[in-house]
Amino acid sequence: MADNQIIDAAKEHFGEVVAQQLERVERLKNEPDWLDYSSISPIVVGMLGGDGIGPRISAESQTVLEHLLKEEVDSGKVEFRVIDGLTIENRAEHLQSIPDDVLAEIKDCHVTLKGPTHTPEQGDGWPNLESANVSMRKELDLFANIRPVRIPSQGIDWTFFRENTEDMYAVGSQGLNVTEDLAMDFRVITTQGSRRIIDAAFAHARRTGRDRVTIVTKANIVKTTDGKFLDIAREVSENYPGIEWDGWYIDIMTAALINPARQQDFQVLALPNLYGDILTDEAAQIQGGVGTAGSANVGKQYAMFEAIHGSAPRMVREGRDQYADPSSLLRAGAMMLEHIGYADIGSKLHKAIDICGQYERKIVMTGRSTGSTSAEFGQYLMDTVADPSIEDRWQEYVDASG
Repeated sequence: MADNQIIDAAKEHFGEVVAQQLERVERLKNEPDWLDYSSISPIVVGMLGGDGIGPRISAESQTVLEHLLKEEVDSGKVEFRVIDGLTIENRAEHLQSIPDDVLAEIKDCHVTLKGPTHTPEQGDGWPNLESANVSMRKELDLFANIRPVRIPSQGIDWTFFRENTEDMYAVGSQGLNVTEDLAMDFRVITTQGSRRIIDAAFAHARRTGRDRVTIVTKANIVKTTDGKFLDIAREVSENYPGIEWDGWYIDIMTAALINPARQQDFQVLALPNLYGDILTDEAAQIQGGVGTAGSANVGKQYAMFEAIHGSAPRMVREGRDQYADPSSLLRAGAMMLEHIGYADIGSKLHKAIDICGQYERKIVMTGRSTGSTSAEFGQYLMDTVADPSIEDRWQEYVDASG
């Protein structure tokens, strides 16, 4: 093929991508208001098992959450629904990252709690499907990925606001092999998408009594897209007097997070999708590993809460899935409880996970028969939440950590 034909084909492909994104911008300009959960009955919670150990930890998380919300479930204020079909086998059979019938079930729920799902990669034998997470974020417009990281002993109390629906991941499956030697991917940053994630970060800072928001980019090199994100931060900051903000580059930020001299400088961080994916995994590792962290994917009408670790298929192959640690998904469940209006129960669950998983450790998860099962750990958590002395036990943990 002649060079001019190659260029014309690339232009056509790029034009299609641009047209799709311009349509999306128009939708963003007319997005709905935030859903008021206090006006809804029942609040429908969808349970998505996913792949590998996902069904095991999802089932245990549902057991714990239904126990903690027993009165609400019994009275019909909260309803749990198990949604099957988000396995890689079913997605591959339908050649859809989320099959249509599964997506319809998800949209019938107000919030979902999701186990890990496998994302096909080059050469692994599965079809080239988009990540189920990415598809769900786009379909439900879950623009804010919120991940807290707290380590009292180190004075760390971070909350990351990672933009969820733009950047490299928004069009990650629409890249172009221009020739055998040239491959190109695309990056999308919009004014509307940047403003709402940065505004959410500032609003969280004001609501929780924080006084600093940190914006993470590489605007000195990636001047157009990262430059826009940084410009929007300047505009949004003007609406929040009393809250300072600063900008950091992603490369030095990865170093700063592991620098004890700087760790206490950060409170709320807002950043584009790819940088957020990298930095929040690093932060979770500082906390004790991705198995200890949960995350929220929040939009104005829907919300999805998930574990941030992988599906651990080896554990299933080796018959060890009953020993999978449900802590990450239960962390996400605690965030879900806070989101739908049960902040007190969510706070107690967070504290129980701290006590049981990081301090007392009367039952230890090892991922093998040398440790406890998911069900045994779940019972330990439920007993701890119900203990009238939970606040004293958690304060002991904080004092010991300090």
